[in-house]
Amino acid sequence: MSTTNKKTGRISVPDLRARKGGEPIVCLTAYTTPMAQRLDDHCDLLLVGDSLGMVVYGMDSTLSVTVDMMVNHGKAVMRGAKNACVVVDLPFGSYQESKEQAFRTASHILAETGCAAVKLEGGAEMADTIEFLSARGVPVMAHIGLMPQQVNTMGGFKSQGRDDDAAIKMINDAKAVAKAGAFSVVVEGTVEAVARRITKAIDVPTIGIGASVACDGQVLVTEDILGLFSDFTPKFVKRYANLGDAVSEAVGQYADDVRNRKFPADEHCFGIPKKGKLRAV
Repeated sequence: MSTTNKKTGRISVPDLRARKGGEPIVCLTAYTTPMAQRLDDHCDLLLVGDSLGMVVYGMDSTLSVTVDMMVNHGKAVMRGAKNACVVVDLPFGSYQESKEQAFRTASHILAETGCAAVKLEGGAEMADTIEFLSARGVPVMAHIGLMPQQVNTMGGFKSQGRDDDAAIKMINDAKAVAKAGAFSVVVEGTVEAVARRITKAIDVPTIGIGASVACDGQVLVTEDILGLFSDFTPKFVKRYANLGDAVSEAVGQYADDVRNRKFPADEHCFGIPKKGKLRAV
């Protein structure tokens, strides 16, 4: 049976930061109000990920996601989440140019959505930006390892940290973003032993996705675990339901009822008396 988050009131960034080495942080993605409402009682953190580009809009990657998309979906999730900490991704091209650009984008998203923090991709090369944002009141979740916004330079969605040089770079990246002020670090698509070492090497929580059970928390795309996104299923996903088939079956039954004039029945219509006599409406 699933456990439910019993904490009353909104979970804060300091609350999550204090979970380092303690009870694992439960995180899932959310893009809409109804889904946020369903997840809120069970999750410590809801991530409005730029993965919505692929999951919601059918894009091939996250690269075409805009700030306006993130703001709109961030607002939707905030309407549905009353307890979980909500973090919104900074989309590709909205923060890499300069520290100042990153602050403008992040402050806009925080102000418009009311979310608690933003997430950005990058290791040591983004440390100055993270420090700049943190010093100006913008909580930052970092993201290292497999970084979807860098899919073109990485040559696809490939696991990271497979040789010594790559492992050392990732550990150094984690240390750099933690030192710069990131309150947590997503570690994605990373060899298990490397993710485990990263978790031990830094003093802020790691959130694993395709990483290690040793991470301080875990995140997955909600539609993946529910079987609602069928384009592909990453190796690291555990499917807890197959709602996609259930949706197809339900819609098929509806279509049959419409075509056979079984729907709507009398009970679904207005102005039809119980005894079958038509009354004036």
